[in-house]
Amino acid sequence: MGFSIDPHATRPIYVQIMDEVRRLIALGDLRADDPLPSVRQLAADLRVNHNTIVQAYRELERDDVVYVRRGQGTYVAAQREPAVGRAKLLGQVAERAATDAHRYGFTTQELIAALAQTPDAKGDANA
Repeated sequence: MGFSIDPHATRPIYVQIMDEVRRLIALGDLRADDPLPSVRQLAADLRVNHNTIVQAYRELERDDVVYVRRGQGTYVAAQREPAVGRAKLLGQVAERAATDAHRYGFTTQELIAALAQTPDAKGDANA
């Protein structure tokens, strides 16, 4: 399971961890009832304080993305409306892109034009 965080990013690490869990769910890499790494294991893997992982998992539980089985770990909850989750995730990606674009002096229209010219990760320029 590939969690990727950037310790130099402006977003807090716990938010990045939450985003990674949501991303893995959206991609289908994590499914309902799949276990997440233990707090200790993920903290060691990412080299962050275990309280950061606890905070991320608590927020995800509060958002009904995961659930906890006491003494057994944290698991992916069944997603009620996967399309809504994907749309929310896409909105967050778009918001971050727009924020970065504006920070560098670009307009939203310039960002949209640049995105339209950028092939997606699969190499399909028409997507």
